Amino acid sequence: MNDKYLSLMEKTLSAYTDEHILRYFNDVKRNGLTEHGFPRLTANIGILISYGRRCDLLPLFLEMMEFCCKTIPTVKAANDFSVREMVSCIMELEKNEVVKKEHITRWKGYLAKIKPESCYDQYAKTLTDSVKNWALFTGCSEYFRQSIGLCDASEFVDLQIAQQLQWFDENGMYMDAMDEFHHPLVYDLVSRGLVALLLFAGYRGKYYKVLDDILRKAGLLTLNMQSATGECAFGGRSNQFVHNEAWLAAIFEYESSRYQREENYTLAKKFKAAALQALKVIEFWLSQNPISHVKNKFSINSKFGCEKYAYFDKYMITTASNLYTASLFCDDAITSLETDFSPMIWSTSKYFHKTFVRAGEYSLEFEMNASAYLDANGLGRIQKKGAPSAICISVPFPFSQEGCHYSTGDYKNECNFSVCPSIKKEDGWIFGAGVSTKYTLGFGEIGSKDAQINFNCSFENGEKLCFLCSVDEDGVLLKAQGNVNEEVGIALPIFAFDGKNHTKINESNNRIIVEYEGWSCEYSAQNISNLQKEFANRNGIYKGYIATGKGKVSVRIKIYPFKAEEGE
Repeated sequence: MNDKYLSLMEKTLSAYTDEHILRYFNDVKRNGLTEHGFPRLTANIGILISYGRRCDLLPLFLEMMEFCCKTIPTVKAANDFSVREMVSCIMELEKNEVVKKEHITRWKGYLAKIKPESCYDQYAKTLTDSVKNWALFTGCSEYFRQSIGLCDASEFVDLQIAQQLQWFDENGMYMDAMDEFHHPLVYDLVSRGLVALLLFAGYRGKYYKVLDDILRKAGLLTLNMQSATGECAFGGRSNQFVHNEAWLAAIFEYESSRYQREENYTLAKKFKAAALQALKVIEFWLSQNPISHVKNKFSINSKFGCEKYAYFDKYMITTASNLYTASLFCDDAITSLETDFSPMIWSTSKYFHKTFVRAGEYSLEFEMNASAYLDANGLGRIQKKGAPSAICISVPFPFSQEGCHYSTGDYKNECNFSVCPSIKKEDGWIFGAGVSTKYTLGFGEIGSKDAQINFNCSFENGEKLCFLCSVDEDGVLLKAQGNVNEEVGIALPIFAFDGKNHTKINESNNRIIVEYEGWSCEYSAQNISNLQKEFANRNGIYKGYIATGKGKVSVRIKIYPFKAEEGE
């Protein structure tokens, strides 16, 4: 398993040609160190070299490492992230005796000169400072410096932890956004991963027990949030990048090792299985040509699906960095169980406002309080084990007209969109995907092989619909019901284009079948019509359709391996 992590790290690095690395280095030498992408690239090259991989890069790596270690103490350049990675690289090189001792001694000497106030961008100076997860990165960096004898960071690290404890909700999930109710799911994983790194590296200060309890509680719940395809939950910024599942794997490896030590072998194996599922996602995307850091097949230069800060040079190598963290937590002695698809319904706290439903190798994720420019309300994910994540829907569709937070190229969504209940008015359809639509959970029922959940959907104009969802091994059944005299609908995004390949869409007035990468996604209803609209999300382009009925409507969705008709 550890070898698998190293191989995936090496595959991630292969996305950077030698010429690209050299050009990147020359740009940094010319313009200065301004962020953590280049030190992260440097550290991961060094870690791979320490394990006998990419030794062809050793001469260039020595120059890069010298530059980074010498520069970091003299300029603020998101060193909060970089120092821990530099120290990790030094530790691996020293342990495996790969470079001369004078290099190690000199690099340690540079990093020993770090003064937090002049090196780091964001950290807590007092308990009342309103700093978010950068303080965890900074605390980790200082603790790692301490671990190799470069400083005494005990008080500094304790202050960062004490200030950060207020940001964990009742489930142990980390609330990173600056507003009260829109916290990105990826940043929850990242922050808990940093806490796990602190404890793994030996932190046993006065906050050890509370941190350990947070990780234990949230770790168990993270199993509920992983999708049937192995992906981490959607929601908020920095989502749908390949590095997401590397952090997910790290969380699962940490918890797997915990339960192995406690001799709870069943849970240890469940977490190991979840880690393997996350790695399958990474393996798929690293097998693409060219390799991209985001889960679509648009040109890397288009930055489709990316926030402004989420450019290739920084976020591609982040996958390797996060895989390295997972490898540290990995216990190769632990075997895995078959992935558990027993029926389940679970909701996060109000701060994350997600509900997850699982049954029969299907998983669903509902969003009930979306950020308009990143997500949408309603059913934003329907996935099946083994199938392409985006063939039905993997993330909902943000409102583009006034500033979507990530690029959708030339495609601009005129409204939020998802799989959602809808009502017909004189001037057109009102979709239950908008942020003014309120969802409340009515009831949830779990059977031996199925799960059923009901939402009360209240539109801005005061009208209401009941939105019911049933999931079993045969697929997903959706029902919307409202006023008997009113035309109601269920909006259906139909996958059309991943940035490189078009899907095949076969449609009639009561059935649509999408064929993509050897799989089919079939939608059946009494009446389905084309809205003549296109919608873009991080994964690609979808066509808007809607199933309709008088007073009530139902849709059956099934995902299955594609079978060509006879004669084709």
